[in-house]
Amino acid sequence: MANVVEAATQQLYSRVKDVADVSFMSSKVPPIAVISKKQDILPFISDGKLALALPVVAYWVYSMFFHMIDSFEVFEQYRIHPSEEVQQRNKASRIEVLKEVIFQHMIQTSTGLAMLYFDPVPTTGFEKLEMWRWRQTLPSVVPSLFISFMYRYGWSIIKIFTGFCIVDTWQYWLHRIMHVNKALYKRFHSRHHRLYVPYAYGALYNSPVEGFLLDTLGTGIAAIVTQLTHTEQVFLYTFATLKTVDDHCGYALPLDPFQWLFPNNAVYHDIHHQSFGIKSNFSQPFFTVWDTFCNTKFHGFEEYEKKQRRVTIDKYKEFLTKRKADNQERLRILKEKSS
Repeated sequence: MANVVEAATQQLYSRVKDVADVSFMSSKVPPIAVISKKQDILPFISDGKLALALPVVAYWVYSMFFHMIDSFEVFEQYRIHPSEEVQQRNKASRIEVLKEVIFQHMIQTSTGLAMLYFDPVPTTGFEKLEMWRWRQTLPSVVPSLFISFMYRYGWSIIKIFTGFCIVDTWQYWLHRIMHVNKALYKRFHSRHHRLYVPYAYGALYNSPVEGFLLDTLGTGIAAIVTQLTHTEQVFLYTFATLKTVDDHCGYALPLDPFQWLFPNNAVYHDIHHQSFGIKSNFSQPFFTVWDTFCNTKFHGFEEYEKKQRRVTIDKYKEFLTKRKADNQERLRILKEKSS
């Protein structure tokens, strides 16, 4: 363990040192590029294959965390729906969900491997030459240290964030079309909505065709458009996977970073899985921009959400309780009138 920590510390120190070393940019002679194969993050698997394997591992590890607290009833106060509703309201068994998700992961991985076959071998050794060219192009008021940081990390952050926006846009419109078109909904998307009470490992419970179009193709297009490197793909694919699992986890844990960073959280998406909210809250998995812009956000929480920036579990439970009481009262009145 000590050796691992020491190696990680040395690697971090080396990277900081590389960013800080900007003396070559002031030279009038361009640095020599010595091209070689880029070192992978892990020695036993290429970054390209890691970008396919890690999201699957992350999906099941994170799902099992929620499955464990679900089974042992550890955080019941943060649970969105009572546990008994999983059996009472859901139309798909856990075994069926498990099989479908495994099948989708097989399709997802196979597609990724086929695409990976055509990708060139990642190389390195040209970075200083590229930064030197940036230095010659940009005004002298731009610090060389800033150029070094932006080239090594800042540009990757911009590309990944753009990937987030592309995934959001792709999934919003395809998801919305699946609801608007009755034939598409019945043939494909209705399967996902057999889970009225979502749970973590049911996040990718879809028709195989929809799963391929919505998730596999959506993130693949984002990676191609933004020209993500294999290392950047590792982050995008894994982060998007974890966020999708979290959106379906069925809990609103107070220290969950996904639910603090994004207003599009488990409670927000749970509304979409209920009969009263099925025609709203189409946005997934990151932001709520398209719902806001297209006026498809569920109405009823605007004032509270404006103050809190998100729909919280307490307010949502209050809403569900009131809605249930109102429905019971309407049924009582109808019963009295009929008698």
